[in-house]
Formats: sequence, C-alpha cells, structure tokens
Amino acid sequence: MKIKLFAALMTAILCGALLTACSPPKAEMVKGVQIPDGTIDPAVWGKAYPEEYEGWKKTAEPTPVGKSKYKKGNDGGQVFDKLSEYPFSALLFNGWGFGIEYNEPRGHVHMMKDQAEVDPSRVKAGGVCLTCKTPYAPVLAEKGVGYFAAPYKDAVNMIPKENQELGVACIDCHNNRDMTLKISRGFTLGKALKKLGVDEAKLTNQDKRSLVCAQCHVTYTIPKSADMKSQDVFFPWDDSKWGKISIENIIKKIRSDKSYGEWVQSVTGFKMAYIRHPEFEMYSNNSVHWMAGVSCVDCHMPYTKVGSKKVSDHRIMSPLKNDFKACQQCHTESPEWLKGQVIAIQDRAASQFIRSGYSLATVAKLFELTHKEQAAGKQIDKELYDLAKDHYEEGFYRNLFFGAENSIGFHNPTEAMRILGDATMHAGKAEGLLRQALTKAGVNVPVKVDLELSKYTNNRGVKKLMFKPEQELKDPF
Repeated sequence: MKIKLFAALMTAILCGALLTACSPPKAEMVKGVQIPDGTIDPAVWGKAYPEEYEGWKKTAEPTPVGKSKYKKGNDGGQVFDKLSEYPFSALLFNGWGFGIEYNEPRGHVHMMKDQAEVDPSRVKAGGVCLTCKTPYAPVLAEKGVGYFAAPYKDAVNMIPKENQELGVACIDCHNNRDMTLKISRGFTLGKALKKLGVDEAKLTNQDKRSLVCAQCHVTYTIPKSADMKSQDVFFPWDDSKWGKISIENIIKKIRSDKSYGEWVQSVTGFKMAYIRHPEFEMYSNNSVHWMAGVSCVDCHMPYTKVGSKKVSDHRIMSPLKNDFKACQQCHTESPEWLKGQVIAIQDRAASQFIRSGYSLATVAKLFELTHKEQAAGKQIDKELYDLAKDHYEEGFYRNLFFGAENSIGFHNPTEAMRILGDATMHAGKAEGLLRQALTKAGVNVPVKVDLELSKYTNNRGVKKLMFKPEQELKDPF
C-alpha cells in the first residue's frame, strides 16, 4: 500500500514538473526606471524601455496603403490632398492656409518636419502652432504672449537646435520617475478640465489613457489682438460637461467674441473662427465605446507581446491598418466582418458630409452674389440677410467639425450623423432666406448655382494639386 502511495505521489510530482516546463512563460512585469528630470530625448528613455521606443520609432514608417477606404495612409512619397478629395472644402477654406494645403497627416515622428514643409500660410499664427507639435511646448508657453505671438521660425528657434525636428515624445505622456501617465499640458488641457468640473487628482488611469491623447487630439481656439497676433490658446469647452462636450457649446464659444476670428473667408468676406481635429470631443460625447469604458489607447495602442513582455504598441495607428488586432480584444468576429461594419458607418457619414458641404458651398456663392448686388446698389433685406448669415455659420462649423475629426464618423456614428444632419438643415435654411432676400431686391437667382470649383482647387500650386488643371469639377448634386 505504501509503495503504491509513493508511486502515485512521484507520478504527480513528475507530471506537475512536466506541465510547468511545457506551459508558456508568464509575461515579465516591467520594472519602472527613473529617467533624469527634464530629459526630452526619447533615445535616453529608450535605453530603459527599448520595446516601447522601437514602436515609437516605427511611426516614421509609411502606414499600410489600401486597408482604409477613407484614410489612405502614405506610401512614402504620395501626399494625399484632402482638398482634392472634397473640392467644396477648397471653396469654403479659400482665404485661409487650409484652402491652399491640407493633407492627410503622417505619423507622430514627422510632426515638426511636416509643419516645416507645409505652405507658410499654415503657420501664420506663429508660436502657438507649436502647442501640440513639440515636447518643449509646456516650457515655451511659460513665456506667454511673447511665445504665442512670435513668428513661427522665431518660436522654433526657442527650441534647442538638436531637437527642432522632434515631434511628440515620451515626456509628453509619461512621468519620468515611474512611467505613470501624466497631463503635461496644464496650460491647455489642465485649464479645460476645470471648465468641465473635473478634479485632475481624481482621474483614473483609464481616464488618462484617453486624456494623454486629448492634449492634442482636440480643437483649440486662438484669441487674436487687433493686429491679428496670437495672444493665447484654449479649448472652447465652456458650459460643457465630462462626457458631453457638445458642438453647440463649442460653436457658441467661438462665435461669442470677435477676437476668436482667425481668418476671412474670401467667398463670403466673413471673419471666421476655426475648428481643428476634435477627436476627443466627438468620441467622448456619449459614444458606444466611450460609455463601455474603452479608452483611446485601447484601440490605437493595443497591448502586444514582445518576447516575454507585454507592452502597449507605440506605433500608433488606426485599427483598420493594424488588421483589427485592437478590436479583437473584445469582438470575436472576423477582420473582414469588422471592416465591413466600419466602412458601412463611414460611407453613410461621408455621404452626409459631402451633401452638407456642397449645400454650404452653394450658400457661400449666394452670399458672394448678394454682396455684388449690394455693391451695385440693390437694397437687401437686412433681417433676412442676418438670419441667413447666422444659419450659414452654424452649418459651416458643424460641417467643419466633422471634416476635421479624423474617424469619418466611426468614433461616434450617431453624433456624427446628428451634426451633419443639422449642418445640412442650416445650409438649407440659409439658402432659402438668401433667395428670398435676393428675389425681394429684384435679382433673378439661378436655380443651379455655379460653384466654380476649379477656381479654388486648381490655383494652389503643383505641389498641392492632385487634379489635372484642365479637369472640370462639378457639384455632384
């Protein structure tokens, strides 16, 4: 009996040893390494965190082409021109740097390089243009108006020469002492969170996994002096709440003060504000994934295995271009099925974006006609005119909000469609009011307004032009 028990015990021990030997090794816990205070250079951080550093460096590589229908990626040479893709935008942005050159962005490593190469009209705002582009921005912002208003090249020269081409870096998102996530841009995001009533000390790590991205993937407003010099930069989140930063409140804020007008729309002559890449605002406004507790990092920097380590993938890109590896952490469907769902959402949103864009372009040309008739002595009903202008601007900012947001509606499909529906509605009301005003003044208004699209798309220089100069562009509606 004792021999049998002993044999059984030895067999169990041997089996346990074999199972342990054959089982995969557990992922190593990454031990925190303190980086010296004030260290900007990612290569220094990379000595302690080589896997993350190698991933970050890969953002310099071209993203895969052909995996996304709407975000083309780049093949290392071809630049994808958004104004050629959506010609009505060239008309609406005429008079502004974005109406000359507006390209699909490249990876984070290229941020400063791309800004140096873009048409000079895009950096007329001066030092404020560096707010999201350089890890030195928090230090530069301490200089106040002297930095914000400085000519762009002068502001760049405030950065140490060896790092003037360095884009977003480790220090932008991480505490150098323990690698925890941090908000480095208190002068923008920190102030904006207070507007939402958020106590920064109570933020969870999952909150920060979105907020480190929200330091830059948001819209911002640049107050101007009387001579159009930049005075500051802020996020127009007034009167909004955490989880509901609405387009209505953003528009209300940027239209509330003439100093927020950054440019003059040449077709209408209106002084306008601008909306830039509002990914966080769109995503956090009650979207399905936001309500499920999914952060930006979960989708755009999914965990990956490097040797025995589990690390967050620092080659930040769309899940579409990463074969839906991020999505498959939660979704069991095939990559083909998931891509079909994404494209279906984006197709519907893009259709509405194009429809509202051409409607607004039509209104802009009617304002151009109205101003010509006024100059010729025609009396235009002021009440009808002012109502039309109000609806036009409300529609314009909604269309702009969607176009500047980089998901083609996927981050928040229901909100995207609501915003675009309202943009089309405002454009329709503005057109009806202007037609009434012009008819009342005795002007024969054409049923179909000629948008003269080639006038706005074909005069931007060879470098920015994808359409052939002789190509005729037409309103598809």
